[in-house]
Amino acid sequence: MLARLTPAMGRVKRLRLPVPNGPYVNFVTALRVDLARRARDDARMLIYKIFRADEWAALQAAGETDGAPIDVTDGYIHFSGSDTVARTAELYFKDEEGLVLLAVEADGLDSLKWEASRGGALFPHLYRKLRLSDVKWHKPLPIVDGVHQFPEFE
Repeated sequence: MLARLTPAMGRVKRLRLPVPNGPYVNFVTALRVDLARRARDDARMLIYKIFRADEWAALQAAGETDGAPIDVTDGYIHFSGSDTVARTAELYFKDEEGLVLLAVEADGLDSLKWEASRGGALFPHLYRKLRLSDVKWHKPLPIVDGVHQFPEFE
């Protein structure tokens, strides 16, 4: 790594980083590429909402919803991450048929806050109506041998 410092201020004037099996790149260029990659990866982060068939139908018909009854009571729409959604189904939707799993991109979703549950796990909560346009995809959650079958997560 090559760096040149200005004598008076000690600031980096030029910094070049080696690229494995390639040429040197400017530090600013490398930083921009890294930030763009991180933004792209963050944009792909999906959060999940489980709806009963009638709740999903109501969202489709109205184009927006305050969520399930528990969401209305709590004042925000509960979501889960890919690491917690199966447990959510087990705890709150055991043996319920006709469920629909919605995927929503977290990045850029205004009024979304990650908050700790009683157990300390972080869950996304949406403090506004869920719009049909927020939904990236939806898939059924069939039950096989008493367990909801989840699709592959992206």
